[in-house]
Amino acid sequence: MDERAALSLLADELPHAGDDAAVVDGQVLTTDMLHETRDFPDGTTRYTEGWRAVGASLSDVAAMGAEATAAVAVYAAPEFDPEELRAFVAGATDVCEAVGAEYVGGDLDESREFTATTTALGRADDPVLRSGASAGEVVCVTGTLGRTGAALRLFEQGKIELANDLFRFEPRVAAGRALAPHATAMMDSSDGLARSLHQLAEASDCGFAVEWAALPVDESVREVVENGGGRSREGDDETDREADLRELAVFFGEDFELVFTVPEADLSAVRNASPTPISVVGEVTESDVEMDGEDLPDRGFTHGR
Repeated sequence: MDERAALSLLADELPHAGDDAAVVDGQVLTTDMLHETRDFPDGTTRYTEGWRAVGASLSDVAAMGAEATAAVAVYAAPEFDPEELRAFVAGATDVCEAVGAEYVGGDLDESREFTATTTALGRADDPVLRSGASAGEVVCVTGTLGRTGAALRLFEQGKIELANDLFRFEPRVAAGRALAPHATAMMDSSDGLARSLHQLAEASDCGFAVEWAALPVDESVREVVENGGGRSREGDDETDREADLRELAVFFGEDFELVFTVPEADLSAVRNASPTPISVVGEVTESDVEMDGEDLPDRGFTHGR
């Protein structure tokens, strides 16, 4: 059973689950767990791990259109190396400061592999859910797609410093706050753009028609594919490179950008208000999730697979 099947199993017991974070009396609450062997490739620094672990939870706060207030983390490792522990806390603190939140500590525990469990808090009087999209609206994304996929390829190539730089991301809290008055549905792209679109479609009972040419693919993805970072080596050609490019940008996930819908009439206001660039990638339809007129597979990052 993978993560999505487990969530479906618990749907009756947890009827209010299903968005990026829980909302309790105006307080936004979310938690995540990351493991060294699953989430952090060889070469990831403890600083980057602290930044990325806490940033993942802050991204969920951003997806609700909420103000981020604080974060805590459980740091679990086989031993407590002083330099590694300080580096993790420095990364966690810096990512919080980047979005106007405060890192307020957490817990220490022993584990056979390094594991970080993080919780972030925020505030939202009118949180943005996944369930408000309507046919005729446009679907947009913040920033660029594919950075994490490119980072993993660079880790494999031993380009550690550049890979760590790409692996850190700024949670889109400020953008989420700017989008909140306009967005009808929103989530982050931690599972990849394709899966995010399917999740929004299910929650809003709608469909999407997006265009590959409209996607803001990060330049690092194009560089890593063009410079020998693709998976296909024998018979590598333009078709293989294009397929690899799409894999990293559309399906790989873990980019933590915001995917949201908005009435087309509000698009100018959204672009003016957001501190992060906004790209229109398609439109909301009555049913089906398509890219360039063909079915877009419901595929992306999934725990337990």
